[in-house]
Amino acid sequence: MKVIFMGTPEFSVGTLEALIRAGHQVVLAVTQPDRAKGRGGKVQESPVKEAAKRHGIPVFQPERIRKPEAVEELRKYQADVMVVIAFGQILPGEVLEMTPYGCINVHASLLPDYRGAAPIQWAILDGRKVSGVTTMQMDEGLDTGDMLLKEEVVLDKKETGGSLHDKLAQIGADLCVRTLEALETGQIEGEKQPKESPTDYARMLDKAMGKVDWSQTARAIEQKIRGLNPWPAAWTMWKGKLLKIWEGEVLSSKDLLREEDPSAHLPGEVVTAGKDGLVVQTGEGRILIRELQLAGKRRMATEEFLRGVTLQEGEILGEKEAER
Repeated sequence: MKVIFMGTPEFSVGTLEALIRAGHQVVLAVTQPDRAKGRGGKVQESPVKEAAKRHGIPVFQPERIRKPEAVEELRKYQADVMVVIAFGQILPGEVLEMTPYGCINVHASLLPDYRGAAPIQWAILDGRKVSGVTTMQMDEGLDTGDMLLKEEVVLDKKETGGSLHDKLAQIGADLCVRTLEALETGQIEGEKQPKESPTDYARMLDKAMGKVDWSQTARAIEQKIRGLNPWPAAWTMWKGKLLKIWEGEVLSSKDLLREEDPSAHLPGEVVTAGKDGLVVQTGEGRILIRELQLAGKRRMATEEFLRGVTLQEGEILGEKEAER
């Protein structure tokens, strides 16, 4: 098929590469404009643009895909299908209907679950055991089009946003190739989605979401640590400095390092700080912190971290150090 590919981040690149390997003719790569990033404000190309250039594929970077001149540019390529994966702009109806096979989207959830911008992370934040990828015939709604193919993946107990991202990117690439084959041979028929999703909308992540609320359960906090790893990362405050938490483990009653009544400690209170690690009381249960990063420092195991700082039992982690 002649394909117009639309995508921007690293998650999209595997699918672009898979389409090329499968023999499809990618006639155009559409991606977001170059943006200034980082402290230095250096302008960076998107991962999809970099990949397209490696393969000699023309690149189009419209500020707004809805503008008439952008729509006409797409029409010039007379593609059979458009493949869209994490592009970053909403497509108008005239683009959705431009090609014979329409626009095929690769979405990183088992639709109708987790419509929205961050389905990978929200599956972990919500404690899901299974996630996956869905290919979909796009319509003008937000991830509401007819479902085509799905593939599930069972989440590891230590699954992070980063590790699940990589798994689903690979699965999505293969699923997209199989979807186009089935469309071309007429061996697939879309399945309509219910009007309402059974899950909340998977809203976009921001840095503020990483703030740990120690009054939550140990399980909810541990899921936040994994789901927001690597970005924006779970964090708390300690002595006025931001402290990122990269790995934690919920302690069961048999793992508790002391036998005293858990209600004797406040949420966010350090119960143990020593060679056994950093144990923190939560609103329900305790969590063992295994890896940390203090602002301006590198990531390190808690044991190494504690050798370089004075963090004592009874201290309170949080935006403001509480008074007993």
